[in-house]
Amino acid sequence: MEVFVNKEQYNPLLNRKEIYFRLKYDEEKTTPSRKDVRQKIAGLFNANLDTVVVEYIKTEFGKCEALCYAKIYDSVEDLKDIEEEHIIRRNFGGQESEGKRERGVGG
Repeated sequence: MEVFVNKEQYNPLLNRKEIYFRLKYDEEKTTPSRKDVRQKIAGLFNANLDTVVVEYIKTEFGKCEALCYAKIYDSVEDLKDIEEEHIIRRNFGGQESEGKRERGVGG
């Protein structure tokens, strides 16, 4: 799996780095999972895996490529405060969304 960064910027208001990139995955022949993409981004940017969120992976028809958008937060607390519950569930499973439910957010 190869990552080609199209745009990278730091958003100081939301305490995160925003990364738009193209993902090539010739050898796998299937779209990589969010977990695999998160691990790759965390490794490339020397970030903690718990602070990386993949917003989307948009595959391109007929190619083994995808356009992706990921965010690397400064801390886990920033991630939990800012990200939507469904995005957290997609990236981490159900265990991360319990914190928001305790504070009365999301049902």
